Amino acid sequence: MQNVTEIRWHGRGGQGAKTAALLLADVAFKTGKYVQGFPEYGPERMGAPITAYNRIGDSEIRVHSNIYHPDFVVVVDEGLLDVVNVTDGLSEEGAVVVNTKKSVDEIKQHLHGYKGKVFTIDARKVSKQCLGKYFPNTPMLAAIVKVSRVMDEKIFFSEMRSSFEHKFSSKPEVIEGNMNALKMAFEEVQG
Repeated sequence: MQNVTEIRWHGRGGQGAKTAALLLADVAFKTGKYVQGFPEYGPERMGAPITAYNRIGDSEIRVHSNIYHPDFVVVVDEGLLDVVNVTDGLSEEGAVVVNTKKSVDEIKQHLHGYKGKVFTIDARKVSKQCLGKYFPNTPMLAAIVKVSRVMDEKIFFSEMRSSFEHKFSSKPEVIEGNMNALKMAFEEVQG
């Protein structure tokens, strides 16, 4: 499909991969893009591997299926690298973004010979520092926006602030914590 960016998310139930995919779709829609954001449902339970997807484009998206050949992959839990072939079907012109403390070279050893770009971010560090708890989805959302360039950084931050203000209107500290996590994540992506 022309002018459509396809993103596949790999995480575990409870880590927010589904929420991040839906939030990315919502924010991209607000910028005038055509979008899809959806999870793949199975026997979901806390900690079980899950997959979610995004399609973001400049024209109507007529495909309604899982994404088998993504442009980008987001791995919210590095433990999945030994459980799931996260790079299956991934374009070598795209990239994979992994939540880890490890270096890019260390992560490449777990990617089944993938030759494309690899980026890492320590979403735990960002989340703990900005939010006081481990919520990896916010830093991973910023990381994939930076790596994929699906939207302008300033527009992304503006739309995310609006979204957080709507969702957390009675908790300004949560709004600022999430905004700080997004901004810090943009700076922390390695690759």
